Amino acid sequence: MELRNIAIIAHVDHGKTTLVDALLKQSGSFRDNQHVADRAMDSNDLERERGITILAKCTSVVWKDTRINIIDTPGHADFGGEVERILSMVDGAIILVDAAEGALPQTKFVLGKALARGIRPIVVVNKIDRSDARPDEVHEEIFDLFASLGADEFQLDFPMLYASGRQGWADLELDGPKKDLAPLFDLVLRHVPTPNVDKDAPFGMVSTILESDNFLGRILTGRIDQGRAKVNMPVRVLRPDGTVVETGRLTKLLSFRGLDRVPVDEAEAGDIVAVAGLSEATIPDTIADPSVEAPLPSRPVDPPTLSMTFRINDGPLGGREGKKVTSRQIRDRLFKETEGNVAIKVTESPESEAFEVAGRGELQLGVLIETMRREGFELTIGRPRVLFRENEETGEREEPFEEVLVDVDEPYSGVVVEKMSLRKGVMQDMRPSGGGKVRLTFLIPSRGLIGYHGEFLTDTRGTGLMNRLFHGYLPYVGPIEGRRNGSLISAEDGTTTQYALFSLQDRGTMFVDAGEKIYTGMILGEHSRENDLDVNAVREKKLTNMRASGKDEALLLTPPRRMSLEQAIAYIEDDELVEVTPSAIRIRKRYLDPHERKRASKSREA
Repeated sequence: MELRNIAIIAHVDHGKTTLVDALLKQSGSFRDNQHVADRAMDSNDLERERGITILAKCTSVVWKDTRINIIDTPGHADFGGEVERILSMVDGAIILVDAAEGALPQTKFVLGKALARGIRPIVVVNKIDRSDARPDEVHEEIFDLFASLGADEFQLDFPMLYASGRQGWADLELDGPKKDLAPLFDLVLRHVPTPNVDKDAPFGMVSTILESDNFLGRILTGRIDQGRAKVNMPVRVLRPDGTVVETGRLTKLLSFRGLDRVPVDEAEAGDIVAVAGLSEATIPDTIADPSVEAPLPSRPVDPPTLSMTFRINDGPLGGREGKKVTSRQIRDRLFKETEGNVAIKVTESPESEAFEVAGRGELQLGVLIETMRREGFELTIGRPRVLFRENEETGEREEPFEEVLVDVDEPYSGVVVEKMSLRKGVMQDMRPSGGGKVRLTFLIPSRGLIGYHGEFLTDTRGTGLMNRLFHGYLPYVGPIEGRRNGSLISAEDGTTTQYALFSLQDRGTMFVDAGEKIYTGMILGEHSRENDLDVNAVREKKLTNMRASGKDEALLLTPPRRMSLEQAIAYIEDDELVEVTPSAIRIRKRYLDPHERKRASKSREA
């Protein structure tokens, strides 16, 4: 059977996973009476809750006696490491672009990587049924994007389809019959080449996806670059530098059939398979026949740009809500994560019982923290910090910059430009995007964006859209103003009372409600002024036997401001921590004792 390997890549929320659903259904991968959930490829809980793809996944369909291996990739820039890895497994790519939003930053990022590898693109303008669709303008935008990314003549002559993934059709013309996805399947067979591999050479493959299975142990997925793989064949594992990690046997060989992985006895070069039976192999090791001496080439992944400190939970409520609380358990879990997620780096911190975890962005690290808290871990997390570097040629200090694309209603464009300039952002472009909206493009230090997203949504009344993309390292631009408001800090241990919180409402915005456990040094709210304020939120109304002439006032509390994990991490300052447990997210001062806080602030000023 002939083979085609393709990836579906696009900006977040442009419809990749929905299109894969339609491809699976129309290729006959499911029984007529089989119940299949929407976005079937988004298999874990976090992906379903957030509506985004986090992990790259492989599936397979058969069309006209040709097996098409399809890889669904994440659309968010923070998970770009997943996309970079899997591009080595494919020979073609479906570039999905929203018919209204056009080519957004993540499309540009992934497309640049794909074109550099010589991958043949097929452009699909999706969501053509939207009322605000502008297919002709989007077509021009895509062509300009291809040209700016240095596409060769063959890549610039890309075929294009108009489609609606949700309705399950694709067509070469806007006014076509809009019947099904057959035109897309046929175009893949015509345009994407068969894998260029040597089937007679000794077996060799580079592992690109790592998973863990309770029964099979480590499962490594990759494309067979040469030769044939057989069950129980002896193999050895080589690191990219050529060192031998281990020798063993392929106890299981799994091929993709629809959403399932099916055991097979043999697979040949060009096919994407999963193998089991190895205990040390990881990404991007070469798994090969013992006669292979040199590792197969693998592309390095872009380095991390953001770092956070993961610490044990040493607060007064530590150990009450989670099962995994020791630094050894946290360390083992973090180093296990680095095996399957090559975009994350973990190092020991100079601080005791703490670890520095570096990644691509707040969302990527936030997903890791959320996964750990669901596994029963208790942690405290420090403020995100960008990773600086020194330019070897000039000796200048450099910091990561991001390209930010903002879509806002015209009345709010002024406040966005003002806030971005305060954070050292420089406007690159400003143009109307239709419907009374303006599209602004900025170049801004990554530091300036930490904690800005919540403020941005407030300034634009929740109507603004912000898309970010790592641009590169540029010279350091100096200090950037942080959060202006101080904190309301608990001065007592205990349980909050309605009486105490009612009298504190005028002081600022509260983060806690009545009846919640608090401790000294925990942050209860945001002060309305710039300084921190110690407050008592546990005091109760004194009882008296004196008769009052009137009834007590009704103590009505304003609902507290509840923060998600990402919002809390972006909100804190350098002297604050986020306490994460399976049942709560709290914000606290690094030093709980007020005298220690004063000493620490004096030493910083000195």
